[in-house]
Amino acid sequence: MAKQQRRLQSRPIKDALSPAKPVPSTASSTTPPAAPSAPARRSTYVEAVALYEQGLERLQQHDYSGAADRLEAVLKQFPEEKELHERVKLYLNVCRKQAAAVPAALPQTIEERLYASTLALNGGRYDEAISHLRLVRDEDPDNDHALYMLAVAHAQRGELAEAVAHVERAIAMNPENRALARTDPDLDPVRDDESFRTALEAPAIPRLDRRRPVRPRSAR
Repeated sequence: MAKQQRRLQSRPIKDALSPAKPVPSTASSTTPPAAPSAPARRSTYVEAVALYEQGLERLQQHDYSGAADRLEAVLKQFPEEKELHERVKLYLNVCRKQAAAVPAALPQTIEERLYASTLALNGGRYDEAISHLRLVRDEDPDNDHALYMLAVAHAQRGELAEAVAHVERAIAMNPENRALARTDPDLDPVRDDESFRTALEAPAIPRLDRRRPVRPRSAR
């Protein structure tokens, strides 16, 4: 029994004393995948962002019209910047809502009222045009431009007597309005009126006296 124990003790334990086999390293054998590169920005992106920021500055200044112009320009001039378009459309809706909520300033000067009257006439808003033009006439009764436009507005509303009266007054203030009225289609509703045709007739040119002037006798 003792001999058998000695044999067991003297037997070399190879597993315990032999060096461990190297474990292959996976870190050195495999290369980690490279991180995906960021997409390259287009050259127009910087310009689009600059115009977008200008629109936001105008929006902060409550210049809704100016802001809308610049934001709309981003959509038109840079159609390829789809990512930016979503934000542009968002603020563009804000501009439109705010602009609709702010009442337009009423014209104060003669020039502003004449301009507003022109826009109203072109848009078929004859009542609005007449309202502006009457204020001009009250302030400047001899303003032939306002008188002529009043004639047009009344003619379009079928108010022939008022239209003819204003045409006559406009021609009296500025004879050049006669030639304008002859071809103006806006005055067609009153073109068959006898008073209107009379107003358009050219004034008679006074005949020159071709007789030789009598020379005064010289005193002797």
